Amino acid sequence: MITRETIDKVFDAARVEEVIGDFVQLKRAGSNFKGLSPFSEERTPSFMVSPVKQIWKDFSTGKGGSSVTFLMEHEHFTYPEAIRYLAKKYNIEIEETEVSQDEKIEANERESMYLVSEFAKNYFQETLLQSEEGKAIGLTYFKERGFTSETIAKFGLGYSPETWDAFTKEALSKGYQLDYLEKVGLTIVREDGKHFDRFKGRVMFPIQSLSGRNLGFGGRILTNDKKAAKYLNSPESDIYHKSKVLYGIFHAKQAIAKQNNCYLVEGYTDVIQMHQAGIENVVASSGTALTPDQIRLINRLTKNITVLFDGDAAGLRASIRGIDLILEEGMNVKVCTFPDGDDPDSFARKNSYEDVVQYLENNAKDFIQFKASMLMDEAKNDPIKKADLIRDMVVSISKIPDRIKREVYIQECSRIMDISEQVLLNTLAQLIQKDISEANKKLKNSDASEQKAFEVVKNEPQFTQEKVNIVFELERKIIEILLLYGNYEEQFEDIILKANDEGEVTEVVEKVDYKVFQRIYLSLQEDEIELANPLFRDIYNDLIEKYNQEEFNREHYFQQLSPDFAQIVTDILMQDEKEVLHNWEAKHIYVKSKNTTISQYVSETIISLREYLINKLIVDLMKSFTPESQENDLEEIKTTINDYNKLKVILTNKIGRIRSTYY
Repeated sequence: MITRETIDKVFDAARVEEVIGDFVQLKRAGSNFKGLSPFSEERTPSFMVSPVKQIWKDFSTGKGGSSVTFLMEHEHFTYPEAIRYLAKKYNIEIEETEVSQDEKIEANERESMYLVSEFAKNYFQETLLQSEEGKAIGLTYFKERGFTSETIAKFGLGYSPETWDAFTKEALSKGYQLDYLEKVGLTIVREDGKHFDRFKGRVMFPIQSLSGRNLGFGGRILTNDKKAAKYLNSPESDIYHKSKVLYGIFHAKQAIAKQNNCYLVEGYTDVIQMHQAGIENVVASSGTALTPDQIRLINRLTKNITVLFDGDAAGLRASIRGIDLILEEGMNVKVCTFPDGDDPDSFARKNSYEDVVQYLENNAKDFIQFKASMLMDEAKNDPIKKADLIRDMVVSISKIPDRIKREVYIQECSRIMDISEQVLLNTLAQLIQKDISEANKKLKNSDASEQKAFEVVKNEPQFTQEKVNIVFELERKIIEILLLYGNYEEQFEDIILKANDEGEVTEVVEKVDYKVFQRIYLSLQEDEIELANPLFRDIYNDLIEKYNQEEFNREHYFQQLSPDFAQIVTDILMQDEKEVLHNWEAKHIYVKSKNTTISQYVSETIISLREYLINKLIVDLMKSFTPESQENDLEEIKTTINDYNKLKVILTNKIGRIRSTYY
């Protein structure tokens, strides 16, 4: 585990404008920098970087944070990977804390497997480029496929010698343990202790994770041995799970996020050739049928997938089943096929970048149009087959979680198939009801309490939501005040009880010095108010704790925030960079103007929150009136409502007094 001291050094050294400047072209805009969003297509810059606050905000997507969160969003690093990246960039030595023996063993084992896999990648590539056998067989094959030297280096392509144990011997001579060679699947160890290379005599395709770590390999045989598989993948291991990996995702992730679309192909060479042609937002399913985990991996980068198929009808019919899985994840699917005899590899090799782009744009069809045209060829004029086809399409539509999208697709299906919408809607309702019934049957076999929690029930009528969530806005302002002014010392009005010479106690309004965070804490404690929004509540408690424990450093605090906290905090700290117009006073939210003091801002915000909560209590009490209510209950409710109304008057007067005091 990276030490706290190392993390602090990284945050102290890292400059957000320098880190982001490596990925985004930034231009000076006053005290800030601006540029085009790296997360969306735009012509007018809405991406802002603040060197003073050491944060960034992308107003086109709502994303924001520190240099670390930028790397996590843009490069899809984990937190430790982002810290290591910055440490390397700023030449900071990483110190690790001591971990438990079990954690150390597990970490060492996984790390050893990664190291073995990385060594193998380098060995195979060096063999391809340096050995006579590698150049004569492996390099010749890649060159015949049209791969350039730059492409071969980019994807780390390699060659495993034909000798039975050439790789294993080399790895053992370099000090790598046979146990780890076997665990990652590079070496096969027989019961008699003899061992040999799994991938002997194959050209090698390294398979990398989203962050670029080498997980496993795909190997293609170059001989005509019919007994051997044409392609061979690494077996499952602690670092490689086929169903969770997409070939090419490391090289494609930025292009996918930038272009908001992912091309999905079948093979390694399809990915490589498309990249070489200039189409970089493309991945393959690593020789497996498409899985939900692979789809979710793409979903982190974009909601849009375009599946690219070759003209082989048999393969097409089998592969199209994966589209339903994509729809289930709530993603948008298009399909594009190539002319007979072509696949993405051959088509990209024969055509220019412009021609490939134009072909994909002109021939990518929405999944329902594609499925209809493909299956109609099979159905021809057979009414029974046509009915089955229509049902097949409705089954696909039923997988879509969004109701609006389902209805749009039903309309489109009705138009294409020349069948009434009502029939399709009835069929869709039957399918959905069937899914619900099957889900309920499964639940009957589970624990009774769990069944109740997940039981499918009728939709309850929904109350109309307020257009502006007043409590949310006021709680957000409390967080804003704590972030911007928490350590400021200000004068606040306090009611002090004083006794005169005759012993009579009177209330006297006096000005008392408080730190802002203390005043907010005491005010909320006095009224037993707890913030309703869970995220605000966590940030509030965290800030109060930090203010009480140490001299608060906003920059250091921000750098250490989790992504969830960072998003809210960035929105608050960067709000001045984008004009937002709200008529808050008409909604009884009193905002700070340029000539308003901090103490007034604090007092008005707290009182506005109290007033709103009292109003809500009054409304709830009024709703409790029923014809069956007892007379005593009614009187008690009326008395309570009157007391609350009196308190409202006091609060309203107090706001008026505060405002007149400071103007």
